Amino acid sequence: MSHLIEIIGQRGLLDAAGMSRARQLLNEGKTLEDAVLAADGFSEQTLLQVLADIYDVPYVDVEKVEPDREFLSQFPVRVLVEHNVLPLELRSGRTLVAVSRLSDSGGALDQLRLATGRDCTPALAPAGEIGRALKRLLGVGADTLQSLDAAAGIEVISEDENDLDVSSAAHDASIIKFVNQVLIEAIESRATDVHVEPFEDQLRLRYRIDGVLQEANVPPSIRRFHAAIVSRIKILAHLDIAEKRLPQDGRIKLKLAGREIDVRVSIIPMIHGEAVVMRLLQRSDALLGPEHLGMAQRDRDIFDRVLDMPHGIVLVTGPTGSGKTTTLYAGLSRINDVQRKIITIEDPVEYQLRGVNQIQVSTKTGLTFAAGLRSILRHDPDVVLVGEIRDLETAEIAVQASLTGHLVFSTLHTNDAPGAATRLVDMGVEPYLVSSSLEVVLAQRLVRLICPQCKREMARREADKLRATFGELVPEHLYEGAGCRACQNTGFYGRQGVFEMMEVTDEIRALILAGAPSHELRKVASRQGMRSLRDDGWRIVREGRTTVDEVIRNTKDEQADQHLMGGALSPEVKG
Repeated sequence: MSHLIEIIGQRGLLDAAGMSRARQLLNEGKTLEDAVLAADGFSEQTLLQVLADIYDVPYVDVEKVEPDREFLSQFPVRVLVEHNVLPLELRSGRTLVAVSRLSDSGGALDQLRLATGRDCTPALAPAGEIGRALKRLLGVGADTLQSLDAAAGIEVISEDENDLDVSSAAHDASIIKFVNQVLIEAIESRATDVHVEPFEDQLRLRYRIDGVLQEANVPPSIRRFHAAIVSRIKILAHLDIAEKRLPQDGRIKLKLAGREIDVRVSIIPMIHGEAVVMRLLQRSDALLGPEHLGMAQRDRDIFDRVLDMPHGIVLVTGPTGSGKTTTLYAGLSRINDVQRKIITIEDPVEYQLRGVNQIQVSTKTGLTFAAGLRSILRHDPDVVLVGEIRDLETAEIAVQASLTGHLVFSTLHTNDAPGAATRLVDMGVEPYLVSSSLEVVLAQRLVRLICPQCKREMARREADKLRATFGELVPEHLYEGAGCRACQNTGFYGRQGVFEMMEVTDEIRALILAGAPSHELRKVASRQGMRSLRDDGWRIVREGRTTVDEVIRNTKDEQADQHLMGGALSPEVKG
């Protein structure tokens, strides 16, 4: 192998020091490819293309290759996954197999030859691309399910999952590995939720990524192991595996690559079996401040000013999953210092912030938001965060806390910022208490951002169609994502908030005190500079970071939708 290092050096990939380092690693037992890659910083693709030329073997882009599923079924899945190799096609009676390590592929090719009776010829491709292609073509955990089918002591009598010995299958290494693979792939895909849904003849697995559900590829045979998979999840979440008629909720704590992840598990019986939803909460104390939220300058100035206030209520509103907690914690991270005592009560604690006292709601022990908030106020806090105002009791205590010299942060489920004040009044809080305690209300949504790896300018024809609908709101240049490996061909990567910031001024306080409806509050707030959610979305479109469709999709609840039905644009959208 040493002479190959010389040849690679002559091709300009290694200098003298790199060649010496590669030889040393080779002597320590590394493969040629690993030794060369560790000795210098160039890409695996570059090295494999050089080796393909030296050995006169093909180099393939496996992400553009789609082997026939029937052809793939001839090969043992365990061998393909374990050795990270992918059969591509038959050429002159021999199987062309994509490998990433020529010096380590002999064992895998021999096993494939024994399984099919045909000789194998290697082709080179990067390891990561082969791994992604295997997941795409075979499905998540295909090797583990194949192992389970053949496992000793487990016999699949028919397609009916009730024929499987669930109690033993839930503890089988293959089921354990499959559930682990699902969770790992979900975390690596940046998923916030995992949906396991049984239907009559299939088990569907979906991940919610950037707020949108995407179906994961799974082997068809997974349906028969549905009960065992659900039982394994129940065991992890400390739930009753014998109870299949009632909904159950539980939690799993995971650790992956040093990151702590809380998994909230919800199991509900459906007509074809139990459906599972797992919400993934990545606990982290590396939280960014308000400057990273992406607010417009006016909104950021108001938010910073409110954070410096000694008392009052700061409300963030929006539906579940709209980033409310992230925004509140971004504010807390800016004011978190040794001179302030900050206490939070949440359900559950989503972020761990160093120096902040955090309490988790526990309905089993009677620790509700209201009960916890009462106790917090006896702990001499300066700042209090209440995860959510759900009832009149919690609302009243939060208001009293703000009036007695505390800065209170919380969330509320309303569609817009002006609606928060009227919601508190509707809950039973006296208007004079709301008007005197409320300082700012921030409504928000999350829009997906265009993937920077495949960002391109939108075709002029498509942009002109949008201009015909939205007029001068559409900027000269519009962008979109073409779809690539980084964004899983969605064209989007990551999300950012769009905000509607209503500062409670004297004029708005007077309206709240007078019991004015939310649309009257909106008129005054808009006149004082408040942007609507949709108008703030147009700001991000003009910056070239999201699409018009994404903004419209996420701000549907505003009256501005009337222009889509032929009406005129509302004043707040015209800005």
